[in-house]
Amino acid sequence: MYTEHFGLKILPFENVPDTRFFFDQGEHARVHHRITDSFKAGRGLMVVTGPIGTGKTTLSRMIISDFSNNITLIWMALPPENSIDLFLFIAHELELKPSSTEKVFLLRDIKDALLKINSEGGKCLLMIDESHLMTDDTLNGIRLLNNLEEDSTKLIQLLLLGQEELMEIINKPEMEPFKQRIAALENMGKMSGGRIREYISHRIKIAGGDPSIFSDTGWEALALAFGPGSTPRVINSLCDRALNTASERGKTIVDVDDVYEAAEGMGLGKDIFFYKVSLKQKERKEQAASAVTDNALKEHQPPNKQPEISQAAQAAGIGFYISRTTQKVTKKPALLLLLSIAALLLSIFFYCERSGSTDLMTCLQELIGF
Repeated sequence: MYTEHFGLKILPFENVPDTRFFFDQGEHARVHHRITDSFKAGRGLMVVTGPIGTGKTTLSRMIISDFSNNITLIWMALPPENSIDLFLFIAHELELKPSSTEKVFLLRDIKDALLKINSEGGKCLLMIDESHLMTDDTLNGIRLLNNLEEDSTKLIQLLLLGQEELMEIINKPEMEPFKQRIAALENMGKMSGGRIREYISHRIKIAGGDPSIFSDTGWEALALAFGPGSTPRVINSLCDRALNTASERGKTIVDVDDVYEAAEGMGLGKDIFFYKVSLKQKERKEQAASAVTDNALKEHQPPNKQPEISQAAQAAGIGFYISRTTQKVTKKPALLLLLSIAALLLSIFFYCERSGSTDLMTCLQELIGF
């Protein structure tokens, strides 16, 4: 797996209930604290609903770990089909041998066992997962269990965990007596925005890693994949796939390309695709702007200076190197010099003619004042 590749101690995004990774922040923290307070106060019936994959089972494990020292736990992965089966299951977990399967006798035996647990300073918690699958009769059995009291003390704490369909059942008019007995009713919704990033960072840190294993484009891609919100289960799946993809490519940083490939396999890649396109367009614009800047700098560069010839080179008879540019620049001054010399010679010639000198040397001596 990719744990060694990214320097992780354990896999950070496994979709199994693990209290080490419980995200005790935001809505998860709120629900956790309210259910814990209700359990401590012995209020009785508690209900937690939410979409599939929101972390309800992990929450239940967290509550169990919080009270592991003085709790008698009765846990059901699925609700029974009717109230009699519910009571028989509880009696079995309490190590009872009921003499009758009649509801009234089952409740009597269960109450006696619960009184003993409470007298010894303990508590009993019945936890039922997938409670949205409950029948009306089973829910009525829950209501009867909630009525088991000693003075003002509830003898058994009841925690029902289920998908949002459970609320549809509870809100039926005929279920009003049950609804009125709920001491704590909480809903765990989807995570959104910055909370998702906090959740991912939290799990990476617990696994012994650093959130920087996701690049800026990787984080942006994750935000786009989850849109308005998502559940921990979906978030875990996508992050796990993205890390695995980057690892297979030999990369130590997870970027937009890795997240996109992982999201495509889950049907979450649409918005990330357009993000990738915008990144490519931005890259091309930056390259074009850089090329324009380079060309402009070349056009405004001053002409290269001609190399100087050392005195030693001159003494050795090495002539000056004249570039083509220098030849073009010096061509006009040389022509002007020749014209000036020619004009000077003509002037001397005309002077000698007018002065009536017999030879050139006599004329020149007279001209310069000798």
